[in-house]
Amino acid sequence: MASSRNKSPERVAAGLKAAIHNPRVSETAKEQAYEKLETMGAAEDMTDVTDEHATRVLAGYKAALHNDRVSPEAKKHAREVLEAAGYSIEKDPSMTQDEHEKRVIAGYKAALHNPRVSNDAKQHAMEYLQEVGAL
Repeated sequence: MASSRNKSPERVAAGLKAAIHNPRVSETAKEQAYEKLETMGAAEDMTDVTDEHATRVLAGYKAALHNDRVSPEAKKHAREVLEAAGYSIEKDPSMTQDEHEKRVIAGYKAALHNPRVSNDAKQHAMEYLQEVGAL
C-alpha cells in the first residue's frame, strides 16, 4: 500500500468527489470527504454540484410517490426521506381541488417554456393541457 506522501492530490480529490456522489456511501462519510476536500482547497467547485445532486435525488423520491409501478415499501421510504429533508408530502388541506388543478396546469404550461425540459416531457405537457382544455 502506498504511503499518503506518494499519493497524487488530484487523484485523492477525484476519489473524494466520487465518494460524495456514490449512493452507497453514508452521509457521514460524504461529509468527511467534503471536509477533506475543503482542507485540500478542492471543494470550491463542489457546492453547486452537491446542491444540484441533492435536488435531483429529492426530485426522484417525489416522482416515486406518483409512480404506479413503485412498490408501497419504496413509496414509504421515499416519503420518509422527503419528510426528513423538510418537505411536506401531503397536499395542503386548505387547498381546494380547483386550486390544485390550476397549479398543475400552471406547472405544465411552465414546462412548455422551460429550455431544460425534454421534448418528450413538453409533448406530454401539451397532450395533458389539450386533454383538460387548458390551451
